[in-house]
Amino acid sequence: MRTIYALLVLLFVFPVSGFSQEKLEGIDEIGSFAEGLAAVRKGNQWGFIDEKGQLAIDFRDDVVWNRNTQSGDIGITGIRYPAFQEGMCLVQKIDDEIPMYGFINKKGELVVDYQFLNVSQFKNGYATGVIVDKVFRGTNEFKLRIYDFKFHDVLLDSSGKIVEFFDRRYNIQLTKKRYEVPEIRAKYLANDMVAVYLEDKGWEIRKVVL
Repeated sequence: MRTIYALLVLLFVFPVSGFSQEKLEGIDEIGSFAEGLAAVRKGNQWGFIDEKGQLAIDFRDDVVWNRNTQSGDIGITGIRYPAFQEGMCLVQKIDDEIPMYGFINKKGELVVDYQFLNVSQFKNGYATGVIVDKVFRGTNEFKLRIYDFKFHDVLLDSSGKIVEFFDRRYNIQLTKKRYEVPEIRAKYLANDMVAVYLEDKGWEIRKVVL
């Protein structure tokens, strides 16, 4: 009898580890669960918790989110909370004062490189974005490096491969004072169908070979 009593005392004083619970404290904001993960914010950093409340991806400051979301925008300005879609989440880095975008997987690993000025989330294995091709041309008399820049709307698959280039874009300024995030002018619709916006002509539907 004394042995049973002693065991009960131990259980109350030292709870069994299986019933213990770790706390994740100091959270400023919590997103909704998507694909088994929910974004949680501390200051300007976001991490991701799983459905057990455990931190699955540590806090980081490169995850894309926009406090002033523009409704209906398919690009980066339409993302109010970071979230995974088809196993991918948007991240950014600053290159020569301009934000460039790529994707991480659910392990927090970069799987689509930073090459987009704007990009949509994935739908049925595809996304659309605005890509910049930076070609080094040499140096000038002041020994400054000179580049040519080409911009295109593109269609990419989940490996990051560009599967279709659409119309070339112009009048995108890559200087900090003049730069504005370019809107995406290509939308993946379904199967082999994409909508492309043409200046002064509006949207047209195109078939692509996937």
